[in-house]
Parts: sequence; structure tokens; C-alpha cells
Amino acid sequence: MTMFTRSDKSADEKPQNTPEAARTPATPQLRPSATSPAAAPVAGTRAHGTSVIGKAVKITGQIESTEDVQIEGQVDGDVRGQTVTIGANARVKGTVYGETVEVAGTVEGKIEARKVVITGTGHMTGDVIHADIRIESGAFIEGHLRPEHGKEPKPSSNKSGT
Repeated sequence: MTMFTRSDKSADEKPQNTPEAARTPATPQLRPSATSPAAAPVAGTRAHGTSVIGKAVKITGQIESTEDVQIEGQVDGDVRGQTVTIGANARVKGTVYGETVEVAGTVEGKIEARKVVITGTGHMTGDVIHADIRIESGAFIEGHLRPEHGKEPKPSSNKSGT
């Protein structure tokens, strides 16, 4: 049984016994072009990609990526990425980890990042552990801000009085 058939003749191709057909090669010739899409660089390409969780998507579970993560929907669970962006209508319930975390939506949990940006529409409930933080006017934060990201834990000292 044949699923697909291929015909090398086009509908307007002349029969092979005519003088015109003798001058036309039977197979098309492909020549590389300097302006072909494969040869031209794609504008706006980046060294790494961004995983986008759309606004109609709800995820229950953990998200981990070695690249950037942009959340526009809802996530019930932890999120880990290089740069994590929480969109204006997005909601995350869990811990958000990254080198950079930008919150324009809602986070209920904790943020651990080297750089944290909470925009004017951002709503953060929980602790923020950071090295660098920017909080824009209009942002809401309920929790503790701790500039400790990347620091070694302090050794506990058991001093006894002698």
C-alpha cells in the first residue's frame, strides 16, 4: 500500500520528446544564494533561549531551567532559572531562584537571587534573599529583605563563660 506518491513532472511540463524538453534539464538545479535565509543571520537571536509559561497555563510542580524563564500564567511550586521574570498578571506560589529575578506580578513564597527587581505592579509576600535589590514605587512587599545571597553561613559560636 502506498501512502504518498511523488511525480517529478509538473502540470505544465511538456512531454520529453519535444525539442524544447531536450534543452530543459530533467532535474531542477539548486544554486546557493548569498541572500538565502540559511546564509543570512537571524536578527535578534540570543546565545540562550527563554522558556515562556503562557498566561493560559497553570503548572503544579517544580520548574527548572539552565536558561531564562518567563512566567505569564500560574505556578504552584518552585521556579529555578538563570533570569526569572514574573509577568504582571502572573502568580507564583513557591520559592523563586535565579541570578536575576524580576517581579511584576505576584509571588507568595521566597525569592533567592543575586539581583532582585520588584516593579511598581509587583506583589511579594515572603522573604527576599538578595545581593542587590531594586524596589520601584507602588510595589508591595510583606516579608523580610535579607542581603545575604551568596554569603557563607556564619559559624555558630558556643562560648561558655569561664
